[in-house]
Amino acid sequence: MGLALALVGCSSTRQAPKPAELAPISALQGVRLAWQARLPAVAFPLEVSVQGQQLVVAGSDGTVLGLDAVSGRELWRAALAEPLAAGVGSDGRLAAVVTRSNEVLVLEGGRTLWRQKLPAQSYTAPLVAGGRVFVLAADRSVTGFDARTGRKLWTQQRPGEALVLQQAGVLLPVGDTLVAGLSGRLVGLDPLRGSVRWEAALAAPRGTNDVERLVDLVGRVSRQGEVVCARAFQAAVGCVDAVRGNLLWSKPANGAQGLHGDERFVFGSESDGKLVAWRRADGERAWTSDQLQFRSLTAPLALGRSVVVGDSQGLVHLLSREDGSPLNRLATDGSGVAAAPALAGGTLVVVTRAGGIFGFRPE
Repeated sequence: MGLALALVGCSSTRQAPKPAELAPISALQGVRLAWQARLPAVAFPLEVSVQGQQLVVAGSDGTVLGLDAVSGRELWRAALAEPLAAGVGSDGRLAAVVTRSNEVLVLEGGRTLWRQKLPAQSYTAPLVAGGRVFVLAADRSVTGFDARTGRKLWTQQRPGEALVLQQAGVLLPVGDTLVAGLSGRLVGLDPLRGSVRWEAALAAPRGTNDVERLVDLVGRVSRQGEVVCARAFQAAVGCVDAVRGNLLWSKPANGAQGLHGDERFVFGSESDGKLVAWRRADGERAWTSDQLQFRSLTAPLALGRSVVVGDSQGLVHLLSREDGSPLNRLATDGSGVAAAPALAGGTLVVVTRAGGIFGFRPE
């Protein structure tokens, strides 16, 4: 496996730009704090797994927690006592995480069902679907396991590049196709056999050295029906027909976090903190907001009439879907938002670096 690279340019000695000052805000969309829960600290690429009104989250120390999103009530808890590198994937019955010792571990109701060694580290939450568990590893391999027994069913391996990103990639089901991000491509796989059905390039390697040529797709993605829109790290944003496998459009974009959207727009935060709405139909920009510049934004969540993003100071910003104007601002514990905001059971769920879990509900 190639060297894991957390961020391109992270070794720069230049002082980081000062986050944009936030103007006082009038709450144009009412939101209240409904409940709070706690985890140990979160310092890995967490994905909040949502199935109906159940959500599953995890802390870096190996604590995995199932919660009812409406009440915040704890449904189950597992203390794995092993540091985690990726998670959580869940189908509502089974939950899967990856440990830093390169093992995929599957839980049922907080009890360990099975574990299997992986050929390389993974930074992407496993996908639990169709009676299988799928793992995207940092060596550009995808492996399918039987969800009940842990038996390895197949592996699809791609040539590895010298560098990979130490953050979550793309892995999701679309109909009867498993869609994975491999380098700068979305690849459609047969989930039963692992064979490749189609490939669509969102971005191509560029530059003269390994750092400049790094191309990876990052989670989360924006899916509407058969169309999946994704971001190529600091290169492009594009949409693919995940049934036919053809690229619908790709536009240059300089961001490191994933996307979300609705039937009209695809939303994303650029590396400088600008929030952008691209038209889903053709990729043209509908609007750009610079009010949150240099605030290290998460991937967004399209929610009602708003776009929701978290920042590195633990604030949650709700902006208008139509033009990016501010609708509300929510405080957490000040430690920074650790994962893209999620919607579960009508509740906006936010997890912070310090392990705070906040359930907000629109009024």
